[in-house]
Amino acid sequence: MLLLSDFDYELPEERIAQVPVEPRNSSRLMVLDPVEKTVEHRHFYDLKEYVEPGDTLIFNDTRVMPARLIGHRDQTGGKVEVFLLRRIDANRWETLVKPGKKAKPGYKINFSDELSCVVTDHTDFGGRIVEFQYEGIFEEILDRLGETPLPPYIHEKLEDKERYQTVYNREQGSAAAPTAGLHFTKEQMQELKDMGVNLGFVTLHVGLGTFRPVNVEDIQKHDMHKEFYNVPEETAKLIMDTKKAGHRVIAVGTTSIRTLESAADGMGEISAKSGWTQIFIYPGYDFKIVDAIITNFHLPKSTLIMLISAFAGRNFVLDAYKTAVEMKYRFFSFGDAMMLKVKQPTAERDAELAALEKSHLTETK
Repeated sequence: MLLLSDFDYELPEERIAQVPVEPRNSSRLMVLDPVEKTVEHRHFYDLKEYVEPGDTLIFNDTRVMPARLIGHRDQTGGKVEVFLLRRIDANRWETLVKPGKKAKPGYKINFSDELSCVVTDHTDFGGRIVEFQYEGIFEEILDRLGETPLPPYIHEKLEDKERYQTVYNREQGSAAAPTAGLHFTKEQMQELKDMGVNLGFVTLHVGLGTFRPVNVEDIQKHDMHKEFYNVPEETAKLIMDTKKAGHRVIAVGTTSIRTLESAADGMGEISAKSGWTQIFIYPGYDFKIVDAIITNFHLPKSTLIMLISAFAGRNFVLDAYKTAVEMKYRFFSFGDAMMLKVKQPTAERDAELAALEKSHLTETK
């Protein structure tokens, strides 16, 4: 059994980045080798030194929606926030409504003269299904009225909304940015391409799973929310060609990892695929596609730090996080980056898991 407390660490509040650095790739980069147990401290523009011709970087090309709408309750005029999560059909969406206690079926919210919605149902995760009523084109109205959502730990106003978008975004549908990709500039991507590094794209629209805390102590009882993903045929072929040539598939961010591992079969192969994923990756998981990872520093007790621990080893990752705190790295969405060059060896992973589970059994006696 793995416990939520196994993935906790101390983080001073001042280490949480409030604004992005300029230029994007001037952020710091911690480079980890889970095999050699080495840690290097570089900058993101040094990434070219850690990739080789023939390697393939996989990016999530989703674009963040202006998903936060501020309205007023029809009868009382009280302020209501509606956060869009997933489109069900032309007019109906899965949402979070705040305050939500009174948001029962029939509850109407007005946003402007041209846009309103009515709550039609509850969801199994505490959200609401709403049906929008509007005059004109919904997407255009949303662009005018909606706000780009920032994580709750960011308190500073973002002057340029595009700084919470990757430079390669193209498929609108996310409730949050795939933040590992925020470090890349167009020039850096071209530089890597000119070196012979392949650039491939998948889509995963980030949903409620990004915002939901794990609230069970036995992490295996945690349920992930569904998110839509797509792996195009050309990307699947690029990945398989990379593997056959003996090069690495390097996932940019946890959303790219979840996409690739959701689309993979048991033989370690991948083909064009789209659908909904609830994949939850934690220590003990056998990675089928991903050979290396570029990621940010994640929240304590989050599913994201569990995923990274599954790849590089819990002890090694938590030690690296402790070092990052001591060396004043910047954390979370607008923070610094980490590269995991290779996977933790299987035998080492199994031994670490066995020791951890044994310690839990001892504690319960």
